[in-house]
Amino acid sequence: MIPEHRFKDFLRDIRRKVQRRTRFPAVGNVQLGSLDRVTPVSSNWGFDRGQPVDRYYIENFLDLSRDHIAGRVLEVANNTYTRRFGGNAVTRSDILHDAPGHSRATVVADLSAPEAAPGNEYDCIICTQTLQLIYDISPAIQSLHKMLTPGGTLLLTVPGITAISREDMDRHGDFWRFTSASIERALQDVFGADGVVVKAYGSVYAATAFLHGLAVDELDRNKLDFFDPDYEVLLAASARKRTG
Repeated sequence: MIPEHRFKDFLRDIRRKVQRRTRFPAVGNVQLGSLDRVTPVSSNWGFDRGQPVDRYYIENFLDLSRDHIAGRVLEVANNTYTRRFGGNAVTRSDILHDAPGHSRATVVADLSAPEAAPGNEYDCIICTQTLQLIYDISPAIQSLHKMLTPGGTLLLTVPGITAISREDMDRHGDFWRFTSASIERALQDVFGADGVVVKAYGSVYAATAFLHGLAVDELDRNKLDFFDPDYEVLLAASARKRTG
């Protein structure tokens, strides 16, 4: 007879062999094709190939949120999304930069210094892919909250699964990657639990494509729209400032 400890090892080996032979594709037969490489297809997020995956999700979120993009609107870095999704509903469009010298900037403010931020100024703030570049995000969220009018809405996106931005890392730092839980809690600490809604986008398909810099134009939109909560590529949130 086979000793008990040897018998358990024997069963474990049989189970592994069965698993290897019944997996699809079979173990060892996965074809990586053009992705069988140690460098990405594009090191520019896919901008040089078309629309990047994260921009597809960002614009999807802003399109669904366009009713909030009205009145006095502040956008970080430029006002492209303000004009595209707000249109004639926007009565005033401002552009925020953290340092003077930007030709299009109409507001110069350091988000990490809430005491210097203007108060109760905007009905909507659009802040896309910015918080990961700020080490202490709590004061930054306080600044965004302070600049909103009572009842105003922050439309925010942050990265989940993504490559490091080398230019930002070398210049001032690329500090954070978020989950739906972390960004929800950070926003609720300032805006309150009832004013924050977080939506996650992504799947292993989207994450793989984005990390390689593949563009939306060369991907299956149905697969991009499929969501797997274990692969959050982008987090998008709306946060409403209390009126009272």
